[in-house]
Amino acid sequence: MPVTASERTPEPDAQPPSAKPAAKAAKSAKSGAPAKADAPAKSGKAAAPSSAMAKLAKLGLKRDVDLVLHLPMRYEDETTLLPIREAVHRAGLGFAVQVEGEVVSSEVTLRPRRQLVVRIADDSGELTLRFLNFYGSQARQMAEGVRLRVRGEVRGGFFGAEMIHPVVRPVGPDEPLPDRLTPVYPATAGISQAYLRKAIGGALQRTPLPETLPRPLLDGPLAPLKLQPLAESLRLLHAPPPQVDEAALIDRSHPAWVRIKFDELLAQQLSLKRAQAARRARNAPPMPRRAGGLLDRFLAALPFALTGAQQRVVKEIAADMGAPHPMHRLLQGDVGSGKTIVAALAACQAIDAGYQAALMAPTEILAEQHYRKLSGWLAPLGVEVVWLAGSLKRTEKREAVARVESGQAQLAIGTHALIQDTVRFAKLGLSVVDEQHRFGVAQRLALRGKADGAEQDGAGSAPHADEPATVPHQLMMSATPIPRTLAMTYYADLDVSVIDELPPGRSPVVTRLVNDARRDEVIERVHHAAAQGRQVYWVCPLIEESEALQLQTAQETYETLAAALPDLEVGLVHGRLPPAEKAAVMDAFSANRLQVLVATTVIEVGVDVPNASLMVIEHAERFGLAQLHQLRGRVGRGSAESVCLLMYQAPLSPTAKQRLATMRETTDGFEIARRDLQIRGPGEFLGARQSGEAMLRFADLETDAWLVEPAQQAAELLLSRYPEAAQAHLSRWLGGREHYLKA
Repeated sequence: MPVTASERTPEPDAQPPSAKPAAKAAKSAKSGAPAKADAPAKSGKAAAPSSAMAKLAKLGLKRDVDLVLHLPMRYEDETTLLPIREAVHRAGLGFAVQVEGEVVSSEVTLRPRRQLVVRIADDSGELTLRFLNFYGSQARQMAEGVRLRVRGEVRGGFFGAEMIHPVVRPVGPDEPLPDRLTPVYPATAGISQAYLRKAIGGALQRTPLPETLPRPLLDGPLAPLKLQPLAESLRLLHAPPPQVDEAALIDRSHPAWVRIKFDELLAQQLSLKRAQAARRARNAPPMPRRAGGLLDRFLAALPFALTGAQQRVVKEIAADMGAPHPMHRLLQGDVGSGKTIVAALAACQAIDAGYQAALMAPTEILAEQHYRKLSGWLAPLGVEVVWLAGSLKRTEKREAVARVESGQAQLAIGTHALIQDTVRFAKLGLSVVDEQHRFGVAQRLALRGKADGAEQDGAGSAPHADEPATVPHQLMMSATPIPRTLAMTYYADLDVSVIDELPPGRSPVVTRLVNDARRDEVIERVHHAAAQGRQVYWVCPLIEESEALQLQTAQETYETLAAALPDLEVGLVHGRLPPAEKAAVMDAFSANRLQVLVATTVIEVGVDVPNASLMVIEHAERFGLAQLHQLRGRVGRGSAESVCLLMYQAPLSPTAKQRLATMRETTDGFEIARRDLQIRGPGEFLGARQSGEAMLRFADLETDAWLVEPAQQAAELLLSRYPEAAQAHLSRWLGGREHYLKA
């Protein structure tokens, strides 16, 4: 079975390493004994200073194998020299060239500013090198008579062709040129490219790279991919020969890149599948659906029927909660698809089984909306619902906490206040996290840890190694649909339910783009809508004046609209309002005592006013696609025709044009999510789910989607048939950093 050999802590300042560690590791691999993938390097006289080690650690480079997997972002061709005359003829073309010559003059001038001016010459001509920032040692290094090899872009200067701040290296008269392209690595302040190249070169020599993919996989299911050996791929990427297809290296389509990207995706799939298996090994209270219980009584009391999609996901969740291992399900559905009622039904199932449920939302407005809606549904059925938020008075909070701790409160709804140390549940069986991407790993773990017997340290480990912890079932909800490729990679450890059907009677929202110059027409449109008995949202991105962005502010817009529409009641709500005032404004708008609500993005989620049929989004070019889609979802919740006006300020950037065009062309949240992924990549979809540690560095989910399914299949085969190879692969790529998958 292939194993990972000695992949040690790097010694970047070491002299050229001996073959001893590599030979020792190779011997270990040959004998079949697994070597420690993250064993620290033995200290020696050539070890790197601690400051250098700290800087490398900032880049995540703590082991030799980390250095080996730190791949170039581009290359420089230092394998050829141009005569100076030919280089001068290429001035202004915008690419770097390399020349060599002898210094004929070197002087520090003081006008127009202090600078070092060096002239070099070869048999074909002369070239000026200009340094605006330099040290005395550099000036001495470029003294008259020294032979220099320089690389940079030639430009036409006031006194002729010149290079500004080229890369310079003193050389002997017959010094050979490199026979490989020169890699340029991602770096950080204080770590030079020369330092990194030396460190990575040493790590490559010290680190054997045995295959972690068993031959039966390479010759069987993975054969169509024609994967190159890993060691060969890495060596080529760190030191490609000049004849290599440079375009394929740059766009990462070269077979060597394909191998690296596949291995990275495989590591991610292995990690997620192991995390899923570990969860299934834990205990959770089984809560089978009880005929004639609270859940059935709730359904019978509803004045409407569930959609087919809602019925399907309710069955999926009910089956999960009936199992003796914890549910870990993501419920996603477009804006207005009815996720809240599905969460309420899940809570009913937990309460039916004698357990408590908790629902955590990211904002007070959303948490309070949930509280009002769920208590309105469940209180008549005898369910005790409490609300916990930071804005509650001390006595109110103390009373709510006491009801949760005693078990009197069967459903607790709130913000981050739910996970404070003072809050203890008597018997938590279900935790629901709404808009889950807005919460971090630690916060979701903290809510799960409120269950009796669940882990309390937030690290995800059971209190006793021989006795698995009992953890609550967990339902996470998101109104930001996740594109399929993203779900297959970053959410592969979750069971996913999708509500892909809107309730009947919802009117489609018409979206129009309006230039800011037509503001008066927009105000007139608002007046007309209010005269028809409809209500209007006017959304602004800022609360107070920002010199940096010069955007219309909510306060200023409120004053303008109140003056322009004296016969209408205009309200203002934003995140800095005291909670009581915020609640009063929202109540007035819900009750139709306000016709126009000027708001910041605090109304992005959770606000449900069916009579509101017009939304104006000010400076729409400043919002992301997901946020625009969420905001637009506040209208179209009734039967009246609804309109969303995206007011923008010209000129628009290409990205802003793409976003606004997408909003005008489609209301399909999944299509919007797909385009959003194209525009901005996966990072913002994930929120703090993985603490930024496991973002794919090399694979691109748009261009490399074809590798995801083979990686999933290979992960399943490795875990079931070759567990040692699976562990070796994970050790190489993640080095034990799997804690971000605990929630």
